[in-house]
Amino acid sequence: MHDLAKKIIEKDVRALARGISFLENDHPDKLSILKDLHAEGKGAHIIGITGSPGAGKSSLVNRFIQYLRSNGLTVGIVAVDPTSPFSGGALLGDRVRMAEHFTDPGVFIRSMGTRGSLGGLARTTKETVRMMDAYGFDVILVETVGVGQSELDIMKVADTTAVVLNPGSGDVVQVFKAGIMEIADLFIINKADLPGVSKLMTEIEGMLDLVKHDADYRPPIAQTISTQKKGIEDVWGFARKHLQYLKDTGEGDRKKTRILQDEVIEVVHYELMKMIERRQQDGDWRGQIERREIDPYTVASNILSELDF
Repeated sequence: MHDLAKKIIEKDVRALARGISFLENDHPDKLSILKDLHAEGKGAHIIGITGSPGAGKSSLVNRFIQYLRSNGLTVGIVAVDPTSPFSGGALLGDRVRMAEHFTDPGVFIRSMGTRGSLGGLARTTKETVRMMDAYGFDVILVETVGVGQSELDIMKVADTTAVVLNPGSGDVVQVFKAGIMEIADLFIINKADLPGVSKLMTEIEGMLDLVKHDADYRPPIAQTISTQKKGIEDVWGFARKHLQYLKDTGEGDRKKTRILQDEVIEVVHYELMKMIERRQQDGDWRGQIERREIDPYTVASNILSELDF
């Protein structure tokens, strides 16, 4: 077993931080460590928190951490922030909102930029969650960048996906067009002290009647006021009920199987791309393209024909 993997299993927090850095920096030992940790998962409840920008996700997560810790649960957090397409940097502002938990040994916070990934998560988010699970956290919270037409990757990571909405934030149908009805296991109406809560509740229930009318599981709706610590207990209760549903019906095992199958293709795709980039780094086709001596389709065909399969 890789030395770093062994230390992670033994709850060495510095080893966990270093292991995640290995993932982000594409260290040569990355796959070896992940192989060793694959069978060491402790069964953490992985909860995804997504929603429109400005919905109060980070403040809600901060209060949620407080609640979980008050119940004696250890918590790992992966907070994903958008990476600037111009500077390549990320603000990582979520860490600022969770600063009060930095000295808590039962809380581990890791912020990461998307680095060009379009699914609402960073490329290494799923692998980071794997490491945190092997470390042994009771609950792992994954906060996404925000809801967009393609930002649905959280459903491939989380056991329970919570979608955060606000009253009076515009036409809720526009939010649902992003596919949220398909991935949400729980709706959270945050800032529930604002006007428009009943209207939003009616809209959500109406959409659920259309989309989930014959489903075995109907996502519940929680109301929270994160600034006043209200409704957090309901969120945890609904999340636990959903996890129990996954266990009772076997859907949890089926979901994990689908995720692992998809992950095989994702790893192969990424490693193939790295191999192709290394092989073609000094290829003369770049100059040929620049001089318009060849078309990109011929170049692509030539590159594929060179691969050893």
